[in-house]
Amino acid sequence: MQNNRKKGNIAEIMAIDFLINNGYSIINKNYQKQTGEIDIIAKKDTYIFFIEVKYRKNVNKGYPREAVSLKKQEKIKNTALYYIEENNLNNVDFCFDVIEILGNNITHIQNAFY
Repeated sequence: MQNNRKKGNIAEIMAIDFLINNGYSIINKNYQKQTGEIDIIAKKDTYIFFIEVKYRKNVNKGYPREAVSLKKQEKIKNTALYYIEENNLNNVDFCFDVIEILGNNITHIQNAFY
């Protein structure tokens, strides 16, 4: 389990570097509430992005994006509601994205779910 956490941390660092290089500002990472966790919260232009990061070395067990189940999506959405309320962001547009890291290749899936 510790090895998976280490891989997850490395993947999140890769995702943050990718986002910064593409004009995003990182607001928060590993934001936790009783409803779940959001890996990265970022801002670009007038949007707030709630981003789930998934890594796999290869596709033997499927693509990383496939690990973002409907249950996981609901947890992220419920946790995002806490963040929106806590920060008075009711009038801000937001998106739920997935950053998929497959080996060393990064794919940013915008509006991955609603």
